[in-house]
Amino acid sequence: MSEFPETENAPAVQAPAALPKSVTWFHRLTSVLLVIFCFELGLFLLVYPWTASWNRNYFSWIIKGPFQLPWHTLWVNPWLRGAVSGVGLVNLWLAVSEVFHMFSRRSDRI
Repeated sequence: MSEFPETENAPAVQAPAALPKSVTWFHRLTSVLLVIFCFELGLFLLVYPWTASWNRNYFSWIIKGPFQLPWHTLWVNPWLRGAVSGVGLVNLWLAVSEVFHMFSRRSDRI
């Protein structure tokens, strides 16, 4: 006799049937919006730190008081600009990979 007698005569539970791999309009729309967003953000973050307006924007002078000059020095540092551009490259890579992923799903469906 089992320790749990109520499970001896219980019917076997079957796993639900696999859902078909159909791409709905909502999935396509969100993929396209993700591509557009990541591409625009990536392009902006790649280019903007190297323009002249990077030194004059709101965030470069946001800290007041004795830390204003060190903050601004850090803000105009080429290493920080490169890091921001690197985040832009990651966003561009994400957009391109999502485009390839969208087309690979499309070819699987045909």
